[in-house]
Amino acid sequence: MTYLAADERYSGMQYQRSGHSGVLLPKVSLGIWHNFGDTSPLETQRAVLRRAFDLGVSHIDMANNYGPPYGSAEANFGVLYDQDFRPYRDELFVASKAGYDMWPGPYGEWGSRKHILASLDQTLRRTNLDYVDLFYSHRPDPGTPIEETVGALASAVRQGKALYVGLSNYSTEQMTRAAALLKELGTPLLINQHPYSLLNRDIENGLIAASAEAGAGVIAFSPLAQGQLTDRYLNGIPADSRMAVGHFLKSDVLTDERLALLHALNKFAGQRGQSLAQLALAWGLRDTRVTSVLIGASSVTQLEQNLGALEAPALSESELAEIDRLLAEEAAA
Repeated sequence: MTYLAADERYSGMQYQRSGHSGVLLPKVSLGIWHNFGDTSPLETQRAVLRRAFDLGVSHIDMANNYGPPYGSAEANFGVLYDQDFRPYRDELFVASKAGYDMWPGPYGEWGSRKHILASLDQTLRRTNLDYVDLFYSHRPDPGTPIEETVGALASAVRQGKALYVGLSNYSTEQMTRAAALLKELGTPLLINQHPYSLLNRDIENGLIAASAEAGAGVIAFSPLAQGQLTDRYLNGIPADSRMAVGHFLKSDVLTDERLALLHALNKFAGQRGQSLAQLALAWGLRDTRVTSVLIGASSVTQLEQNLGALEAPALSESELAEIDRLLAEEAAA
């Protein structure tokens, strides 16, 4: 059946400007990673993408090696783009990245000009796009001069293959240097992508402030700490969970102290009429310098539940103080 986007798709979503740019991003963006590889049914992926767009989620984030297997998330998006979303291209803000392991040999990863620009060409072929809206260096490369990496990003914009550029997983110092170089090249840094959640607040130690000073926004990935900040692990480790597989999320993080914290946060969320996940996302957005939080979704139901984070009132100062108290209790245990 031909997809027709909902007429009211922009009525319920909240948008926020990324740094000093003209770009407005939805406060909650959709990440295409584990749930969009070849191990997930294409029709489920289609349903999630359609519902996300119908609810105003215009920003889709992926990377060249997302899957599994590598490249399959972009390729599956490309199929669905051709079938459903091509008429809405100008309403989509599509991002991809290069830098992690992707193909064999010395040019298959990191930050050389060779890797960055070859990766982008591959991304465009897989996704069936003429350009991406945003292209990231996925991680800093200790073996490549930063001038070469950011120069490649700037070239992508000059070639018309990307409209904006971003950095992911860069330290405050690395980001500050890269942002200055990009400004000199006439390609200002749009946004920094970094892990940020109730359980990982590292970027509060300078990156958020430095990003704002550089005129860039911040997008938080893993705002749910790969599922820890949901009800997924409150009663043990499900056999089909990420923690059970143990590739990115290890079971040893679920200590007695961590479990006590999750239960306390879950109770606090319930008092606000929210799920634990909704509370975690709302907390991540409490600072307006955080442009968007990036979620994954394995089903339409999960997507809708997470977007419900935008429906509750903003966290008050007393509520934020209570959350800090609960976090401090775990740290001191």
